[in-house]
Amino acid sequence: MSDTVIKVENLGKKYILSHQQEGHGKYKALRDVIADGVKSLGSRIKNPKSKIQNNREEFWALQDVSFEIKAGDRVGIIGRNGAGKSTLLKILSRITEPTTGRISIKGRVASLLEVGTGFHPELTGRENIYLNGAILGMSRLEIKRKFDEIVAFAEVEKFLDTPVKKYSSGMYVRLAFAVAAHLEPEILVVDEVLAVGDAQFQKKCLGKMEEVGKEGRTVLFVSHNINVVKALCQKGILLQKGTIVSIGEVVSVLDNYLSENSIQQYDFVPDTQAKVYFKKIRILGDSDVEQTEFGMGDNIIFEFSLCFNNTLSNLDLGLNIKNAYGEIITHVCNMDAEFYVSGTSGDSILFRIKIPEIKYSPGIYYLDTAIGDGNFLFDKHPDFAQIIVNDSLFVKRTGGFPRHVKVFSTSLWSKIIDSA
Repeated sequence: MSDTVIKVENLGKKYILSHQQEGHGKYKALRDVIADGVKSLGSRIKNPKSKIQNNREEFWALQDVSFEIKAGDRVGIIGRNGAGKSTLLKILSRITEPTTGRISIKGRVASLLEVGTGFHPELTGRENIYLNGAILGMSRLEIKRKFDEIVAFAEVEKFLDTPVKKYSSGMYVRLAFAVAAHLEPEILVVDEVLAVGDAQFQKKCLGKMEEVGKEGRTVLFVSHNINVVKALCQKGILLQKGTIVSIGEVVSVLDNYLSENSIQQYDFVPDTQAKVYFKKIRILGDSDVEQTEFGMGDNIIFEFSLCFNNTLSNLDLGLNIKNAYGEIITHVCNMDAEFYVSGTSGDSILFRIKIPEIKYSPGIYYLDTAIGDGNFLFDKHPDFAQIIVNDSLFVKRTGGFPRHVKVFSTSLWSKIIDSA
């Protein structure tokens, strides 16, 4: 017997967008709407074959989407705003009908797509727990058995007999998630709504979703927080303009998403008014040639050309190398290496850092740099460039490293007086 619980075949969802014709005002009174309707009706009577569609446009929120999800899978659905993520969840939750294609779902689906999904504002928290459970197809006995656990998880004991219309957004989402997660649906669908809760509650929710997956139930999770998606999900689906561009292991899908949306190296603009400023930064390989792509085990050399408008000593010059998830993989600072950065007014000095034998797994990495005196930051350049680390012979010799791990690299420094 197949363990597939969700099968989507050639799914499409079309909307008709209406555009206001040029020359019409932004605001219309009721009399204008009625008058326009009469004019439109008169035009169609006079010319039945005419089609008034010049201000209408077809928009496909989803197009030709196909995938399968197994029981117990925790799947992260990612993509930029407007990619079709929420539309897909609404179709899977049977809130809206697809335009084309078909969906097969095996088991009960509990959805949390908006704050208070399925709640009646006039009913109390207690009544809404029973109402939500009934909507999910649970018997009163099943709901009663889980009732105390739901209330304890949501932390709304004091307000249990208060109408939920008086709840804060945080209380709303706590109770809604507690009901959806504890009434044992075979499939739990969660949109970005968890962002409403505080950090402690979000952590609790993620733990519960992981627990649900380990129990053999299925979780579909939409979030723009890629660290959370990576931590919670085993598989990923990347949507772009309504179509699937990547599906598979979550790390691979996230890498694809991040590479497509990675920042580009921006024009380096020196802050010439600062007491000390970066005039130029270069990234080099062993041959002293500028490059941005390295293999595992290669050396990376950074050259910082500093200009001094004031005489300064004992400065902190730091560099961060971050992975695509924003985690700092390596931090180097001259003070850690007991190397002193100083200069007198008018100096132009080149400082050189060498990070030997990088052990980063393949991917994109981002660079930050800053210089200060411990009390004041004179100049900084966040995300001033990106480098790519690729597969190399180093992987074959060592068997590889886990992807996106935090590592520490020693650094070798030297000082060169720039005569230019």
